[in-house]
Amino acid sequence: MDDNYHIFSDGRLERANDTLRLVTEDETNYIPVENAEAVFLHGQIDFNTRAVSFLNDEGVALHVFGWNDYYAGSVMPERGQTSGNTVVEQVRTYDDPSARLEVATAFIRGSIHNMRANVTYYAGRDYDVDWITEDLDDCRERLGTVEGVEEAMGVEASARRSYYQLFDEVLPDPFVFNRRKYDPPENETNSLISFGNSLVYASTVSAIRATALDPAVSFLHEPGERRYSLALDIADVFKPLLVDRIIFRTVNRGQLKVADFESDLNGCLLTESGRKTYSKEYEETLETTVEHPELNRKVSYQYLLRLEAYKLKKHVLTGEEYVPFERWW
Repeated sequence: MDDNYHIFSDGRLERANDTLRLVTEDETNYIPVENAEAVFLHGQIDFNTRAVSFLNDEGVALHVFGWNDYYAGSVMPERGQTSGNTVVEQVRTYDDPSARLEVATAFIRGSIHNMRANVTYYAGRDYDVDWITEDLDDCRERLGTVEGVEEAMGVEASARRSYYQLFDEVLPDPFVFNRRKYDPPENETNSLISFGNSLVYASTVSAIRATALDPAVSFLHEPGERRYSLALDIADVFKPLLVDRIIFRTVNRGQLKVADFESDLNGCLLTESGRKTYSKEYEETLETTVEHPELNRKVSYQYLLRLEAYKLKKHVLTGEEYVPFERWW
């Protein structure tokens, strides 16, 4: 899989012959786009249509983050694949209440399984969290009785409320969770979750681009304006692995500390150094490989995102059951 590049500096992004050049006040750097999957812009970056056209030709996505490092949008290259038939079948699946519910509950089952895997990991290290496992098992069982997507989302919300209490059990003082609040995040833990979720969302948008699926037609989250809601669906399955485990690891190892956050406008945000630390761990995780039980070869976590989109595409085209990613190792 190709690499992701994160830019935190302020400056100008421009085409320079057959590569990208980042010009800042202090230095000039080059980004080898032939090895790039996506470029993440965290700083205040100017770029022009020549740079965008070049990225399009190279098939590289440009993900833009706002002043508070929330995901702001993407400049996406032309799709790797285009298929009107795929989009038609995707919309038909959405329009069929039972078919949509089947996919939506599959996303939630995968998400609960992966949350449960995190809880089980810490239960095995003598944390008193068995009750969270029981709550998650109960939520997963309730999924089999829901009659609509809205009811399914209520079950997912219950599962997350129980699961999020793992953060207060695992993270050391002064990191606390209390509740999920993200607009803006009210403490360091919420800030980490919001930033991590934004990165996974952007990576999922890139993964969907490689298929002929329409990223705006979703099944769990309601399709809306100005967002790729299918990326929200798929990202939910991977957040326990690609967000939460990184938070637990970086905080417990002391890689991220309270000094890596700043409070502003009644909220709490990562500093630039904090974002760099988290992003480095995130990219290293994406590059980690595991032996895939069906493909009989090692695949990266980043490839697992793309594989999930392909599995969904196969489901809408052939009716083959969509089985969500569930951590097996």
